[in-house]
This record gives sequence, structure tokens and C-alpha cells, in this order.
Amino acid sequence: MTRPTQYLFRMIGFLVCVALVAATLWRPLRDAFFSNPLLDGLILGILAVGVGWNMMMVRRLMPEVRWVETIRQSRAGLTTAPAPRLLVPLATALGSRPDHRGQPIALSTPAMQAVLDSVSGRLDEGREVSRYMTGLLIFLGLLGTFYGLLLTVAAIADVIAGMSVGSGDLDAMFGQLKTGLAKPLHGMSTAFSGSLFGLASALVLGFLDLTAGQAQNRFFNELEEWLAEQTRFGATGSASAPTTEGGAPIPAYIQALLEQTAENLESLQNLVRVSEARREKESAVLSKLSDRLEGTATQTETLHNIERLLQILVQTSEEGRTRMTADLRNDLRVLARTIAAAADNAPHTPKAP
Repeated sequence: MTRPTQYLFRMIGFLVCVALVAATLWRPLRDAFFSNPLLDGLILGILAVGVGWNMMMVRRLMPEVRWVETIRQSRAGLTTAPAPRLLVPLATALGSRPDHRGQPIALSTPAMQAVLDSVSGRLDEGREVSRYMTGLLIFLGLLGTFYGLLLTVAAIADVIAGMSVGSGDLDAMFGQLKTGLAKPLHGMSTAFSGSLFGLASALVLGFLDLTAGQAQNRFFNELEEWLAEQTRFGATGSASAPTTEGGAPIPAYIQALLEQTAENLESLQNLVRVSEARREKESAVLSKLSDRLEGTATQTETLHNIERLLQILVQTSEEGRTRMTADLRNDLRVLARTIAAAADNAPHTPKAP
């Protein structure tokens, strides 16, 4: 892995150049500093803290690089050396303990991604502090500018209020004006000195933060490539990296992509299996429901048949009653005619005198 020493030398070289420029402009910078020593001293103090913080972020990558190189040189991928702060999750994932010696490295893709996310989060914590200090320097520079402008406006107001023609002597009036303009000029000096030191310090700290970010990104990218290789080794259990037909090694990102694709296919197969079992259960439930509906339909048809028979029986009863009533009426009519005819044919008995 690339050692972060080159980035540290780059930062030191930049600071030396800044110091040379400051030494060249020592007199005007000293005068500007004493225009507002409290605010400018605070800005330079924050700059010193930011410089130390960025150099510390680059320097703390050295034990991480040494630890990874020790693991890469170890045959089993393990070491008894304590893991540095950034790579504690990786040490836990690899099982770097004395009682786990001799076991090969075996990392799954989710485990590798979790380790990388943890390392990335820890690296970003230091970057956030550096970015905050850069923004703070810009804010203090603007604060000095507005403070100096307020002093200037107040001093100009006092000069205008104190000017008087008096006896009409121009020399005395110009002398009074020169004396009155000393305070506004001091206010402008305060404003410009705050802006100068604030923006210049933010520029210096921004370059250091950029360099520290480059060192961290290089470390993270190389760690990601190495972990991708180890993930492929752990999945295949082979001692040598897989190669193409021409003998060229397969890139690490392609190996990780193939591993992720295989896991996705396995997850899809499990999902299809679960869906098939669920479909079979649903088919059984639908079959039972169909049987019950068929039985219900049979019972409904039986009820319809009974109702139809009852209607036929009622209709038959009504027709029989009607026919019986008609026959009885005809019989009574015939009986009445017979009685009437018999009465007409009977002999008349003469009445006694």
C-alpha cells in the first residue's frame, strides 16, 4: 500500500513556502497584525490547531498501512499485533486473534461492505473537524471586516460632527481633519487585517485539508481493492487469484461484482422457492374452498327441487279442488233438474169439495 509519508512531506513543503512568503512580507504583516491583535491572534491560533490536526490525520494512517502490510505478508492473513483504531472492525471480521491462527481469510461481500462503511465513517469524522475550522476562519475574517467598518463609520461621524470653520484658517482646518481621520483609518486597517488573516488562513488550511483527503482516499481505495481480493479468495478458497483464459488476472472490482451477482441469484432462488411453497398452499386452500362451494351448490339445487315439487303439489291440489267443485256443481245441477222433471210428471190429485 502507498505510505502517507509523501502526503506529509507535501504538506510540510507547502507550509515552508507559506512561511517564506510571510517572512518576505514581514513588515506589512506585522503592522496589519497589530491593528487588531486580539482577533488576528485568535485567527492564527485556530490556523495552528488546524495545521496540527490535518498533519495528525495523515500521520495516523501510518500504523494502519503497516498493519495491513503485515497481514498481506502473513500467509494465513492474521497477525498478533493489535489493530489500530481505524481498522478494529476489519480485525474483528478477519478474526485476528492469537487462537485463530492458521485459518484462511474468508470475507463475504456484506461483511466487506460493512467494514468499508465503518472505515469510511471514521475517516470522515476527522475531515468534518478540519472543514469546520476552515469555515470558522472565513467567518472570523468577515467578522473582523464588519467590526472594522463599524469603527470606521463611527469615527467618520465623529469627524464630521467635530469639524468647524472657526476663524477661517485653512491650515488649522486641515490639521483638524488630519487628526480626525486617524480613527477612521484605524478602523479600516482593522477591517482589512481581519479579512487578510482570515482568508489567508482559510486558504492554507483548505490546501492541507485537501492533501489529507487525498491521503485518506488513497488509503481507502487500496484497502477496498485488497478486501475485494480477499473476499474473492474467501469465497473460492483458492490460494491464487482467478485469471482469464489468456492468463491475465481478473480485476478486483469484477470479482466483487461476480460475487455480488452470485449472492443475488441465490437470494432470487430462495425467493422463488418461498413463492412456490406459498402458491402450493394457496392452491390447496382454493381447492378446499371449491369443494365447499360445490357442496353448497348441491344443497342449493336440492332446495330448488323441493321448492319446485311443492309448487307442483300446490298447483295439483288447486286443480283437483277446482275440478271436484265443478263436478259437484254439475251433479247438483243434474239432481235439481231431475227433481223438477219428476214434480212436473206426477198426477194431480183433485181437491175435495
